[in-house]
Amino acid sequence: MRISNELQESIMQLRMVAVDQVFSRFPRVVRDIANKLDKGIDLIVEGKDTELDKSVVEEIGDPLMHLVRNSVDHGIESKADRKRKGKPETGTVYLRAFHQGSSIVLEVQDDGKGLDIPVIKSKAVQKKIITEAEAASMSDKEAANLIFAPGFSTAEAVSDLSGRGVGMDVVKKNVERLNGVVEIVSEKDKGSTFTIKLPLTLAIISAMLVRTSRNIYAIPLVNVIEVVEVSKKDIVHIAKKEAISIRNETITILRLDEVLQLGTSNRDLETFQVVIVMAAGERIGFGVDSLIGEQDLVIKSLDSHLVECPGIAGASILGDASLALIVDVATLVEKVIAGIY
Repeated sequence: MRISNELQESIMQLRMVAVDQVFSRFPRVVRDIANKLDKGIDLIVEGKDTELDKSVVEEIGDPLMHLVRNSVDHGIESKADRKRKGKPETGTVYLRAFHQGSSIVLEVQDDGKGLDIPVIKSKAVQKKIITEAEAASMSDKEAANLIFAPGFSTAEAVSDLSGRGVGMDVVKKNVERLNGVVEIVSEKDKGSTFTIKLPLTLAIISAMLVRTSRNIYAIPLVNVIEVVEVSKKDIVHIAKKEAISIRNETITILRLDEVLQLGTSNRDLETFQVVIVMAAGERIGFGVDSLIGEQDLVIKSLDSHLVECPGIAGASILGDASLALIVDVATLVEKVIAGIY
């Protein structure tokens, strides 16, 4: 076991490259856009020596480019606006990379105008993404995540800058395709921070193995918050959905066996395990029969005939030659938010 672990670590090290391969292209991009818009902008790069899997480097360039262009074009105000607000005329965009546990975190932060929540809600209602009633009851955090909805944009016209007609939903999909998550924190007139959290390698992920309906599933640890044991009497029903209360927070339960159409055997159990996960800023609980434990898995892509399989992102062969399917947490959480499950 020790030799195999050392071999695995050596192989992973061979796949690792510095994120500077991506970061090095941004200073010129920021300078060119700033000159075109007559804005004063400083780009501060931190953690350019941080290493991540070369396959991640190849895929993350476009989402980062979109976020950086977005901060420069839409985030940072004009010199006159900044002066009127009492800010330095020169705005600042931070581009960071750092390790956090078994993940790598990429951040794009600016000290610009932040998100205008009322405008976002109004645009979302106008584009029929949400209803007026939903907009009225929506928190600022939920409203901020509307920018990731397909077809959403606050721009009046498509320009050759920032998104160039490509929405933030494309950024979100590209990140989730890498088994990552993207989050946003914004404060009006203070700025915005976009955070992308990715596994260190696409070939190997750390996952929580669970069993449901005699099948084994792997939930990426990057999404796992905690695991709790729940009994039938702990369950409440809200809007026809099962939920539990943990530390005064109500969390929707999603039964994996039902979502994956394996039956409803989970409901016959007096007690079962709930794996609480987070994606898109929301927490939900996956109801499973039992836990197996944590394990590093080598990801195998699905056959082309199975790529549309909802809720499954890939597969892995375990040490005993059994198969574990990797749960697509982001997609399932998205469907819960959309009211599909």
